[in-house]
Amino acid sequence: MKDFVKVTKALSDPNRVKIIKMLQHKMMCVCEIREALHLAQPTVSKHLKILENAGLVASQKDGLWVNYYLTDGRTSPYAAAILGNLRHWLEDDPQIRSLAERVPNIRREDVCGK
Repeated sequence: MKDFVKVTKALSDPNRVKIIKMLQHKMMCVCEIREALHLAQPTVSKHLKILENAGLVASQKDGLWVNYYLTDGRTSPYAAAILGNLRHWLEDDPQIRSLAERVPNIRREDVCGK
């Protein structure tokens, strides 16, 4: 039950759900997510850590950046099921639709200052 609760708690915050929905479109770094959600960098990092601990998100270093992406759910059947369903859920939500339209135009080269 502990793994199930960890996954459901990770998705109990609207910004974490938004992060999952954005990562369905592309890998993103913290500064790109910060730009999309208009949140402070430490807040975004905290959300990503919670999603990572739940097995929903993973990261990989790429030069100066750390890219975050959705996992395949191998570490948890609950994460796998939720990620599979979230691909189809909330697509008609106005906030999610707006994010999906903006995400492709958010470029780390423009927002990260590196």
